[in-house]
Amino acid sequence: MSDVEVAELSEPVAYAVITYLGPVAPHWDIRANFGDNALIEAFRSRVNARLLLIPRHDPQFNRNKLRVNRDAERELIKLDWDLGDVVEKAGAGRPPSDDPRRPRN
Repeated sequence: MSDVEVAELSEPVAYAVITYLGPVAPHWDIRANFGDNALIEAFRSRVNARLLLIPRHDPQFNRNKLRVNRDAERELIKLDWDLGDVVEKAGAGRPPSDDPRRPRN
């Protein structure tokens, strides 16, 4: 069996949730439910280095999210993301008559 297969079969040693706080920095909160404190603090430090000043809509966020996920897999940390309701359609919630691009009669 290879190391990758062993890692996939192992139980997580920690559980963390990364929550998007909004458009004002700091944008992210990392909380752990269980696991070794030293492991969690080292993981939190690496996550903050990658995400602290990057908002959800920044193009670099997706690359860094993948890196954080790989880091969690390597460390056997079960990871969940709470990105909130950040995906909105342009103009959602605004009546068509309030569209600033529309000419007024």
